[in-house]
Amino acid sequence: MEVIRRGAEAEIRAGEWKDRKVLVKTRTVKGYRHPDLDAEIRNQRTRNEARLIQEARRLGVPTPVIYDIDLERAELVLMDVGSTRVKDALMGAGDEEISRLCREIGRLAALLHCGKMVHGDLTTSNMILSNGRIWLIDFSLGNRNATIEEMGVDMHLLREAFLSAHSEIIDRFQEVLDSYAEHCPFHEEVFRKVRQIEARGRYT
Repeated sequence: MEVIRRGAEAEIRAGEWKDRKVLVKTRTVKGYRHPDLDAEIRNQRTRNEARLIQEARRLGVPTPVIYDIDLERAELVLMDVGSTRVKDALMGAGDEEISRLCREIGRLAALLHCGKMVHGDLTTSNMILSNGRIWLIDFSLGNRNATIEEMGVDMHLLREAFLSAHSEIIDRFQEVLDSYAEHCPFHEEVFRKVRQIEARGRYT
């Protein structure tokens, strides 16, 4: 299988599995850890990500189907949902499409948070656009039973991602927030926490 991405924690390979196009995510061995501890950590993180992916789908958030889990290899075999990142799609989109994508991002974030779950790395790089639909990927840093603080961090990171990658349309982030507010009954608490997080950043 072809390696298409290497990160700090895992590598992603593209290929076929039982006649299906798949992505295989393998958490790489860390030589600086004791082998038994390393195996336990990789096992736990693989298991946790699988649970989060499945839980997010139950909440109505599009996520890749998990075809197979190999805990010994710390490996997930995932449906290949496509390669067009929302980050790239926004850069070339027209006004109406930008609006649609921003509103859908806000809705999906609200679905997660209403289910007491956070993504942990909610950026447009971890969203795939396929056949007009946004899929969330890479739940490595996610968490269930999330607090308002964690939800605030999710939304703060999303805004930072827009500032970094989409500064030319940063004004459209308001559409993300408006859609989030429409779908999240406790949005005021989350937005208040975001403001607190941003204030901390200014004074540290």
